[in-house]
Amino acid sequence: MNAPVPNNQKAELLQNVVEHVDITSYDARPIIDSMRKMSFSSRDTARAADIFNMALADKGCSTWLILAGSTSAGGCMHVYRDMVKNGMIDAVVATGASIVDMDFFEALGFKHYQAAGPVDDNVLRDNYIDRIYDTYIDEEELQACDHTILEICNRLEPRGYSSREFIWEMGKWLSEGNAKKEGSLIQTAYEEGVPIFCPAFVDSSAGFGLVKHQKEKIAEKAPYLMIDAVADFRELTDVKIAAGTTGLFMVGGGVPKNFAQDTVVCAEILGVEADMHKYAIQITVADVRDGACSSSTLKEAASWGKVSTTYEQMVFAEATTVVPLIASDAYHREAWKGREKPRWNKLFGK
Repeated sequence: MNAPVPNNQKAELLQNVVEHVDITSYDARPIIDSMRKMSFSSRDTARAADIFNMALADKGCSTWLILAGSTSAGGCMHVYRDMVKNGMIDAVVATGASIVDMDFFEALGFKHYQAAGPVDDNVLRDNYIDRIYDTYIDEEELQACDHTILEICNRLEPRGYSSREFIWEMGKWLSEGNAKKEGSLIQTAYEEGVPIFCPAFVDSSAGFGLVKHQKEKIAEKAPYLMIDAVADFRELTDVKIAAGTTGLFMVGGGVPKNFAQDTVVCAEILGVEADMHKYAIQITVADVRDGACSSSTLKEAASWGKVSTTYEQMVFAEATTVVPLIASDAYHREAWKGREKPRWNKLFGK
C-alpha cells in the first residue's frame, strides 16, 4: 500500500511560479545583429527575424501567428499577447491546449509552476499535479477551467460554432469582468478584433467542458452546442482570400501549421487564385527524420503551392530560446507602428 502523501507536499511542489518574459523590457536588436554575423542556428535566427520584419514593413501583408506546443506555459504567453496587442499579428491559429489549458487557464487566475527538480510522476499523480516537461499544472485548477467552459457553453445558443466564434465568446466573457488576470491572449485578441482558430479545439480543456455540456443536454433531451470544424476551415480561408499577401510566424508544427498553409489550396478549390504565403518562418526541433510526424520543411510546402520559397526560414531550435529574441527585435525595430490593423473578425460581424 502506498504511504499517505504529506499535506504540505503539493504546496512544496507548486511554489515556483513560471514568469512570462516581457519583450518590451529589453532590446534584442544587438543580439540579432550579432547573430547575423555568426553561423548555424544563430544566423538562421537572425534571418528569421529579418523576414518577420520584412513582413511587418510590407503594408499589404497580413501576419499570422501559428502556435503549437507548450511555449505559452513555459513563459512565452505574454510574448504572443503583446504581438497581438501591438499589431504585429492579425490572426492566430493554435492548438486548443495553447489557448485554453494555458492562456484561458491563467486568465482565470491560475498559474503554471517550475519543477524544482526530478520528481516521481506517480508522486505528482498522487498530488493531482500534471507535468509538461519541467512545468507543473494543478489538475484541480485545470478541472475548474473545464467547468468554466461548460458555463460558457450553457449560456450560448445551442447550435454549431466555429472555434473562432466560440473563442470570441470566451474573450467576451473575460472582458465582462470575469477575468482574474487581465491581458490574456484571448481577451486581447477579442478587444483587437483578431480571430483565433483552433482546428483541433476539443483536444483541450474545452473538449472536456463541451463533452459534459453535450452529455447533460442529451440527458435532458435538449439541443446542444457543437464545434463546426468545417466552418473553421472556411472562415480562415476567407481571411486568406481577403488578406491577399500573408506572412506566417510559426512556432512548432502539426495541425495549426498545416491548417494555415492549406488555406491557399482551399481557395484554389473555391475557384479563387490566392497567392502562396509570401513570408514564412518556422521555429521547431522536428525535422524530416520524424517521417513527417510534425515536420516538413517550408521548401517542401512550396511543392504543394502553399509557401513561397523567396522569404522563408526554418530555425531548428527550442522555441522558448529564440521566440523572445525575434519578437523583441521586431518590437524595437518598430515596423509594426506603420501597420493598419485589419481586424479580421469584422469579416464575421464581430
